[in-house]
Amino acid sequence: MSTKSQNKAEMRFSHPSQDTLVVHIGGNWLLETSPPSTELLESEIKSFKTTRTINFDTKNLTNWDSSLLIFLSKVFNLCAQRNIHIQTEGIPQGVRKLLDLASPKRQRKGITRKGEKKSFLVGVADTTDDFIRTSMEMLAFIGEAALAFGKLLCGRANFRRIDLITVIQESGAQAIPIVSLISALVGLIFAFVGALQLKLFGAQIYVADIVGIAMVRVMGAIMTGIIMAGRTGASFAAQIGTMQVNEEVDALKTLGISPMEFLVLPRMLALALMMPLLCLYADLMGIIGGMIVGVFMLDLNFMEYYNQTKSAVALTHLWVGLFHSAVFGLLIALSGCLKGMQCGRSASAVGTATTSAVVTSIVSIIVSTAIITIVCEIIGI
Repeated sequence: MSTKSQNKAEMRFSHPSQDTLVVHIGGNWLLETSPPSTELLESEIKSFKTTRTINFDTKNLTNWDSSLLIFLSKVFNLCAQRNIHIQTEGIPQGVRKLLDLASPKRQRKGITRKGEKKSFLVGVADTTDDFIRTSMEMLAFIGEAALAFGKLLCGRANFRRIDLITVIQESGAQAIPIVSLISALVGLIFAFVGALQLKLFGAQIYVADIVGIAMVRVMGAIMTGIIMAGRTGASFAAQIGTMQVNEEVDALKTLGISPMEFLVLPRMLALALMMPLLCLYADLMGIIGGMIVGVFMLDLNFMEYYNQTKSAVALTHLWVGLFHSAVFGLLIALSGCLKGMQCGRSASAVGTATTSAVVTSIVSIIVSTAIITIVCEIIGI
């Protein structure tokens, strides 16, 4: 048995059996008391090479701070190197919890990269497993959203109307400046590219047809959807993800409030309502952008361009574009809220969820556009 006492921080050892070492810790283990180092324990282990288990006795421990955590962390590393088992029952509960939080096993997934390289088959298996798990979570989320919408139709949805109004303002009126700029530039680009080719045939007037049909039928909705995916969808994911980190979503569940109705439903309704209106505005701005090129570069008359656009754009094109925008609104809201709900409990997880929400929204917009276009072609719209 050996003993170490310095500035009221005490540590001594005992050997109840040949393969067991008990570390007795007592006194005040504070930084200002200069607690003992692990060198004493290491020398004790070297003296008794048969040691296979270490126990702790902290009955005489009065006060402790991070110095005890640092000491125990070094002890754990030392025992891991020497293949010695540690019994933690004698350590105070608060110390055990802090050590558990700081252990490598509790590190967040994806923060540290593993050194080993996965084989091809293992990578395929992991990717397939992630795809199946993500698909199941997505289907479950869509089902819960459908149930929440059904409750809304029955008048039993539990959410604050002021939240719906706030989200409508954020995803509607506040998005007008960026939608105006992007849509006008897209219409201008369409007109400029079309004019380069139509000039060869003296058919500059048909620039109005190209810009009008393209913007009203699909491009206005697509550009608005992409803008809202990067602006509003990312905002939804960040807001709900932060609530996950702060355990506010768990608090809602504890109070018996459905997060799907309270958080997701207002955002889904707001974006589904605002997207068609923003799409109409984007169509107008795109046509104006094309008109700028037609009037100032192609020497077309304003009324001539207007009449050509009016004759080229049919009401069917408008309804197809509005249907695109309504679908995009639902997809963006669902993607943003889904990634927010799936967010982990860390700041980095919020960033990951936000990025994933934007990527998922844009991919969903492109895929749904292709599907709707094919369906419209089949039915002759």
